[in-house]
Amino acid sequence: MRIPLLIAGLLSAGLASAQGSAEALNLRATAATCANCHGTDGQSVAADAGMQRLAGLDKAYLVEQLTAFREGKRQATVMHQLVKGYTPAQLEAIAGYFAAQPTK
Repeated sequence: MRIPLLIAGLLSAGLASAQGSAEALNLRATAATCANCHGTDGQSVAADAGMQRLAGLDKAYLVEQLTAFREGKRQATVMHQLVKGYTPAQLEAIAGYFAAQPTK
């Protein structure tokens, strides 16, 4: 009786891990859409050209800025258009992703 329970437990743990990995991969792929301007994982090397380094910035600050772009309260060349393609929940997740990235 213990072996089937152990197997069931291992299988469910594996499925939870795979689901977590899929969610993490999806988030990383979503955040990668920012790489053209802000660099891989938010490590912009063109800060002098106005491309803000996002890695390590405070999540609340990032959410505030993304929301300001989305609502037209902050001017930009393309950001105000790009963020409209994301839901508020997606913007929150993207902000969390970049906030968690180490600065280099």
